[in-house]
Amino acid sequence: MLIPWLILALELSGEHDKELARRLQRREPGAMDDLYKKYGKLAYSIIFAVVRDTGVAEDLAQETFLRVWTRIQAFEAGRGALGPWLLAIARNRAIDHVRSSGARMGRGTVELDSNAHPSLFVDLDRQIFDKDHAKVVRAAIAKLGDNQREVIRLAYYEGLSQTEMADKLGQPLGTVKTWVRSALKVLRAELGQEAAA
Repeated sequence: MLIPWLILALELSGEHDKELARRLQRREPGAMDDLYKKYGKLAYSIIFAVVRDTGVAEDLAQETFLRVWTRIQAFEAGRGALGPWLLAIARNRAIDHVRSSGARMGRGTVELDSNAHPSLFVDLDRQIFDKDHAKVVRAAIAKLGDNQREVIRLAYYEGLSQTEMADKLGQPLGTVKTWVRSALKVLRAELGQEAAA
């Protein structure tokens, strides 16, 4: 199952990300800063959706970028996109934290926050690196109108709520809600059961 943050990450990935990956592999100054500027808020949003704790989410976001830094030599740009790879690491860090917190509390199994998006817990690794699938996703996003694409970007890249989007765009909240609903409807129609709201 593909969720909107992954759709957005695939859309944001491109030739620039291939060069960014090469810069990271060469340990160039500023490369990590550029990576964080592009994916930091989105990684934090994904982690926070799972852990529901700002301090923990901040720590796990830092751990995510540290893990990317230490594992970037193994990343192959020809096999997949940098953004989805980073976001899969972020999601896995958050899930591992929730699971280990439950074990430390002696519960054996962990009840995940009912407000967290259930599709965050689906194994996405195969789809992340499937380049043909990425083309299908990009084509679906291309079918969105400008307003629809912008609200999806604001929601999943900047982590804004619909109220915050309305303020930022200078639009009524109802209009923003309509754009979000219609964007997700288009993505579901284009991607079948793979896109989740």
